[in-house]
Amino acid sequence: MTPHLDPWASAGIDDYSKLFEEFGIQPFEELLPHVPDPCPFMRRRIIFGHRGYEPVLDAIVNGKPFAVMSGFMPSGRNHLGNKMVMDEIIWHQRMGGDAFVGIADMEAHSVRGMSWKDCRRIGVEDYVLSLIALGFEPDGYIYYQSECSDVRDLAFELGTKTNVTELSAIYGFSGETSIAHLQSALVQSADILQPQIGRYGGPKPVVIPVGADQDPHIRLVRGLASKMRMFRCEIRSVQNTQHYVSVEGANGMRISRHEVYESTGQYISVRGKSAPKAALSAVASAIDSMGYDVKQHEEHLDIFVDSGDDKVVNALNIGDLCVDDEVVTGSVDARLFEMIESVVQRTEIAFGGYGFVPPAATYHRFMSGLQGGKMSSSVPESIIALTEPPEDAFAKVKNAKTGGRMTLDEQKRLGGEPDKCTAYELLLFHLIPDDKEIVEIYHECKSGKRMCGPCKAYTAELMAEFLRGHQEEREIARERLGEYGLA
Repeated sequence: MTPHLDPWASAGIDDYSKLFEEFGIQPFEELLPHVPDPCPFMRRRIIFGHRGYEPVLDAIVNGKPFAVMSGFMPSGRNHLGNKMVMDEIIWHQRMGGDAFVGIADMEAHSVRGMSWKDCRRIGVEDYVLSLIALGFEPDGYIYYQSECSDVRDLAFELGTKTNVTELSAIYGFSGETSIAHLQSALVQSADILQPQIGRYGGPKPVVIPVGADQDPHIRLVRGLASKMRMFRCEIRSVQNTQHYVSVEGANGMRISRHEVYESTGQYISVRGKSAPKAALSAVASAIDSMGYDVKQHEEHLDIFVDSGDDKVVNALNIGDLCVDDEVVTGSVDARLFEMIESVVQRTEIAFGGYGFVPPAATYHRFMSGLQGGKMSSSVPESIIALTEPPEDAFAKVKNAKTGGRMTLDEQKRLGGEPDKCTAYELLLFHLIPDDKEIVEIYHECKSGKRMCGPCKAYTAELMAEFLRGHQEEREIARERLGEYGLA
């Protein structure tokens, strides 16, 4: 059976390493040295993986347009696990990204049976106020799915590019799954692609900060973004004078064309099954005006670029992507690839298309529930809500599961296990901003110098202090709702 993750379940991930092999998630650590002023979740390896984050990172480093988007289902109390996503959104906003936050009331209504009235109330009281209190700026965009015509209209269009079989394969849906639940998956995809529509500046890299259980949504939307394209972009290489085989065709028919290119240097082939011929001609005209040698065929273009290499011909094909197709590294200059893609995207938009860039994602570790398992609003005793009375949170932390040994003697002799301790996790994820201090706490625990009782008391006091300050900020945020168009 094909493995799948369930984004609506409350179970955690037992082995994060399997996500790299089974689902194609890439390690984030490889990108970390290139991230300017990384957020604590990045520095502390809490963000462990990504899909397609490189274009977002390039935009951050070089001051190019990009966006960050995530959503919250208003079906329960907003807790520290959700705060992680809010913090990641706010960090990307501070790094120059356009920030989008969707309140997933359509999903809550269809999946959890929440009333529309409760969705509205919980959305503002539990989520929006905390988001603003944590630092979300008014130039971001907060909206409800049910009130956003852009999302609803785009979800309908996306529905023409997928089917029940595909959704079932991704999510593990059964014949008992409601149509509204199926539709909510497409609405989420529309949420994620919305920052790229013309109203918000058109195609750009977009990152979605999520837990790994949300990966099915990311895989679906990346595939849909590609299916909505008129053209495909990928880099391939073929040896000079060898046959180049293209498999392309109109109306879904597959044909093969064998061609021999004896020219030296690079050539770029522009193809697209769903593009009008006039769009292909427009691309040809734009590229020709840039001074490149363009040869237009019935269904594709060949663009020749002199590279001085008489042995290798490099092909850059632009057509419509299949699910999970990626741009791979080749010897075609990256700036040239970006230029061609920009021309193609503008042409698509001029001919009524979208030119979507496949959205990226970052994946963070789950917070543990206070008694073990995943922290989830559907398990009230597992969470600390951001609206929790500070004294109640203090008591919860004092009673939380730790990584301590059975006896004081064993703790001193063997050391504690901070990697299994919910109190240490609270310090690591939310309560200790100083990296040096968190490292000291970790090693003191491991060495047996730090005892669980004093450590939990320290953590409990920090948690109560954080909640008192946050709840004061929430009341200030309530007076600022008008700045965000939500008064």
